Formats: sequence, structure tokens, C-alpha cells
Amino acid sequence: MSLSIPKGTRDYSPEEMVKRNYIFDTVKTVFKLYGYQPIETPAMENLSTLMGKYGDEGDKLLFKILNSGNFLNKVPQELLTEDNIIRLTNAISEKGLRYDLTVPFARYVVQHRNEIILPFKRYQIQPVWRADRPQKGRYREFFQCDVDIVGSSSLLNEVELLQIIDSVFKQLNIDILIKLNNRKILSGIAEIMGQKDKLTDITVAIDKIEKTGLAAVNEELLNKGISEEQIKILEPILKLSGTNEEKIDEIEKILADSETALAGIAEIKTIYRYIKELNINATVELDLSLARGLNYYTGAIIEVKARDVEMGSICGGGRYDNLTDIFGLKNVSGVGISFGADRIYDVMTMKNLFPANSNETTRVLFVNMGEKEEIYCMKIMQELRNSGIPTEIYPEQVKLKKQLEYADKRKIPFVIIIGENEIASGQVILKNIIAKSQKEIPLQALFSELV
Repeated sequence: MSLSIPKGTRDYSPEEMVKRNYIFDTVKTVFKLYGYQPIETPAMENLSTLMGKYGDEGDKLLFKILNSGNFLNKVPQELLTEDNIIRLTNAISEKGLRYDLTVPFARYVVQHRNEIILPFKRYQIQPVWRADRPQKGRYREFFQCDVDIVGSSSLLNEVELLQIIDSVFKQLNIDILIKLNNRKILSGIAEIMGQKDKLTDITVAIDKIEKTGLAAVNEELLNKGISEEQIKILEPILKLSGTNEEKIDEIEKILADSETALAGIAEIKTIYRYIKELNINATVELDLSLARGLNYYTGAIIEVKARDVEMGSICGGGRYDNLTDIFGLKNVSGVGISFGADRIYDVMTMKNLFPANSNETTRVLFVNMGEKEEIYCMKIMQELRNSGIPTEIYPEQVKLKKQLEYADKRKIPFVIIIGENEIASGQVILKNIIAKSQKEIPLQALFSELV
């Protein structure tokens, strides 16, 4: 029997988990500094909650869960022979694994609207699942670290999210580029192309320009029924270059006849005006091809790339004004971003950005010299743990060499040896595994040596 795990999923060793927790702890610390509160939602949601929120492509990537028991029992025979996969799926599956954390959050807000205080600032760190084709940087199961504000349409929220992005990646020591766009500008582009009703087709296509190139985007648009003349209107916009100010000036002229686009441009201008005053370290670039392909965005769209690394976006999000409408709660605007923990982990691993002690779980190992010494050591260990120093004792009395090898393999930096002589003299032998040094010190001095 060959043991394996599903493609697109990963096991994480203790060493890897410590590094992942370093990312989670960093992100969580920043979220808390900005006043966000934690929530969690179930891994599975009703398919009625998930379907239709991510566009046709997103719906295809939802993992569906078969109904319990004999899931074919109540399915009409004609449906089993009918060539209609959607109807059959709806008949045998009522639930699915969440595709992201945003739609479940919108459901949470509506369901708990009488309990939460608006504006509601929440963070959520949980896994999501997508039935995607596994490839580098793309997994079927991965963690997202989301932070959202609902109940406020102020652009200060977008500015705050950009500050959070800047702070998180500065602490993780990742050099990033923040890309910014606005869904209203994309809507204005569709308007002047005369294809307002094909906004989704246009945004899904141009969102792939970085991966596939302009020619492939044009071909996809042609296949969607958009004429060559209309595509020629779009091309100069996608090719715009220069500073953010130059791009804004040019797009403002091109889209002057679209009130929707001008509203989006005004929002972009406001955001840039604030971040200029806030000394954000990361470069923020206007990218008019940025669409992110999700139907629920209505305003600002944000995407973050790591520089000098071949990797997809490591963070992204945007403004969604209508997401709670479909669950029965109108006029609740929201904006949020999601940090892709797995891609961030991969970037930090490739660029060797984890701190030297990031894989350290135990700081001190006590050597086991016998039952009398065990009891003596365990009392000291209690004091060290109470002081926040991770400590353990080797569980069996075996040769010293084996115990030291254990410490070395586990990358435990300090080993303490206490035998009968040390108990009698009130001393301890402290070995520094990393420095390959050893000294005898008074027991009272142990704590200061370990911090």
C-alpha cells in the first residue's frame, strides 16, 4: 500500500509549523494593533451560500460535499441519465468547503447583525479549499489571513489596509510591490467599449495579462464576442506607463465620458493623497489591468507581489459594497484584504528570510542522570517555564552522548547537566550547543544565562 496525500495539499513538520506560526503571529499582532477582532466560521458552508459569489470559474472550483448516507436515494432516475451535471450536483450535494473567508464573513455579518457593532473590524486566520490545478504557489488547501471592515464606506479604511500590508511585510522582511486599481474604472472601460454587460468577461480576461500576455487576452475577448474595434479601445489603457500621476491624468482623459470611471479615479486620487503623507515604505503602483476576477468587488482593488520572486500574489483584496445584499442585508459596505500564508511561507523559504531561531521550539534540555536528579531538575524546570523559557528533560536515563545528539538534532541551544556533585555544590553545568562551549555556574545565575 502506497501512502500519499491529495495533490495540492501538504504535511507540515514541527520545524515548518514553527515557521508558519511565526507568520501567523506576525500578522495577528499587526491586526490587533489596528483594533481588529478575531472570529472563526465553519470549514463547510451551505452551497447556496457559496454558489454564484465567485463567477462561473469560481463556482467550478468549489469542493462539493456529498450528502450523508445514500445520497442517490432520492435522486430521480431520469436525473441520473440526464446530461446535466449542475442539476445532479445540486441533488446530491447541499454543502461545500469554503472557497475563501470573505463570503462566509458576509454570511456571518448578516446572521449576527444584531450582535455586532458597526463598523465591525474582524480578522480571521483559517484554511480554505479550491479544486484548482496544483502548481507552483497554487494549492488546493491553503491558509488565508483575512482582515475586513464592514459598515463603513470611508476611504480611510482602504488607507488603513495599505498601512497594515506595509507593516506586515516590513516585519517579515519581504520586499513588495502593492498594485492598486478600482472596479469603477474597469466598469468605465467596459462602458466606453460599448460592452457594459460584459464587464465580467472583460475583467476575467485582462486579469490574466501578466500570465498570458496581451495577445492571449485579446483572443479571449474575441471569443467572448467583443469586436476588434472595441478591443482597440482597451489596448492603449492596458499599455499605459509612467508615474501614477501620469497614468491617472491619462486615464481621466480617456474615460472623461464615464461618470462611473471618474468616481473610481477620484477614489484612487484620495487614497494616494493619504498614503503620501503616511510614509508607507512599499511602492504603491496604479495597475489598470488589475481586476482579481471576483464579481463582488465594487471599488478599490489591491494586490501584493513579492519582488524578485516568481510567485503569484501574496496578498490581495478590495472594496465590496453589495456582498451582504444577497443575504438580505442592504447598505453595508465592506473592504478587506487576505494574506496568503502558504505563498508567504514559500517566499520566505526561497529567500531565506526566517529568523535564525525561528525553528527553535525548546530552549533548554535537562540531561537525565537518574531518579534523584530528575526530581531536582523538574523543580528548576518549573521555574524556567514560569519565566517563559521552553524547557524539557530527556525522558530516559541513557548515555550522555545520545542525549546530547538529541539536543543537537532538535536544535536545542542549551543543555543543562546536573548530577550528584552539582546538587551538593549548588552548581550546574551549562552546555551551549551552538557555540560548542561548556561552563559550570551557580544555580542562581542560570536564568540570566538563558535569556
